[in-house]
Parts: sequence; structure tokens; C-alpha cells
Amino acid sequence: MPELQLLRPDHAPALLAFERENRAYFAATVPDRGNDYFARFDERHRALLAEQEAGVCRFHLLVGAEGEVLGRFNLMDLADGGADLGYRVARRAAGRGLATGAVRELCRLAADRYGLSVLRAATTLDNAASQTVLTRTGFTVVGETRLGGRPGLSYLRGLGDLATGTADHRPSPGA
Repeated sequence: MPELQLLRPDHAPALLAFERENRAYFAATVPDRGNDYFARFDERHRALLAEQEAGVCRFHLLVGAEGEVLGRFNLMDLADGGADLGYRVARRAAGRGLATGAVRELCRLAADRYGLSVLRAATTLDNAASQTVLTRTGFTVVGETRLGGRPGLSYLRGLGDLATGTADHRPSPGA
């Protein structure tokens, strides 16, 4: 069973492989990361870990039994009880309910471990799979947006129904 893991330094090789293998697949529905992302991957990975250590973001990987990255599930810009959710799933893992399960788990982590009360998300209009995941996990459409110049929808999900009162409001890099 795949496991949602907080991003670590040793994830770098598997994460880079995931991004390279799925670049064209992702570019069909989300803005491409560009060549610079891959050329400076190690530097970017260290910067993400520093943001996580500072408590600004929480980056998670969905890791398979062989240590392969099946998806990324991130909480970005944690502030004032909220964060932005972003995620992407490998082509070979799509359509199996993994994104829905990982987003549900991340919503619970956001409420219980990170002390958040609301998550925001957005997807392009042509990304029906992400729209389905967001709807199935309790997000509701709150408006229109543009992502990389493409039309999209903005979503919101309150987390009050998930909070158990066990939140650790301190930054916890090893969480």
C-alpha cells in the first residue's frame, strides 16, 4: 500500500525520476515546470526542505512499495490557519483512487498535525480528474481563476469536520 511521507533529503533521486518520467503527462493539464526546474533540481529540493523546516510549507510524497514516487501532495503558504493544496500523480498510478485517498489523508494531517482550518486548491477546466478528486474530498468551487494562462476553478475546503484537537501548532520538520 502506498504511503504518504513528508519530504526528506533522500527522496531527491526518486522525486527527480518521477518528474522526468511524467513531464509530458503533467504538461497536458498543468503548467510545465520548464527546463530550469530540472537543471537546478538539487538546489530546488534543498530550498523546499528549508521552507518545510521553517514551517512555511509541508511537502509530501506518495511512495510505493519499491520506494518509487507515485505522487506529490503539498500544502503551501501555511498562514492564518490556511494553506494551498497542490498535487500531481504519476500517469501509471492515475485512475486507481490514489489521489483521492492521499488528499483525504492530507486533509486530516492539515487539521490534526498542522492545525489548519481551511485549504484552498485550483485546477484547470480541462483537468476533470483533479476536479473529481477535489469534489470527492469535500472541496467546493468558489470561483474562477487562471493557471498558467489557462482557465480554471478555485476550490475551498473547511477542515472543522476533521479536527480532533490534537494539532501541534509548532513547526514540526520531522512530522
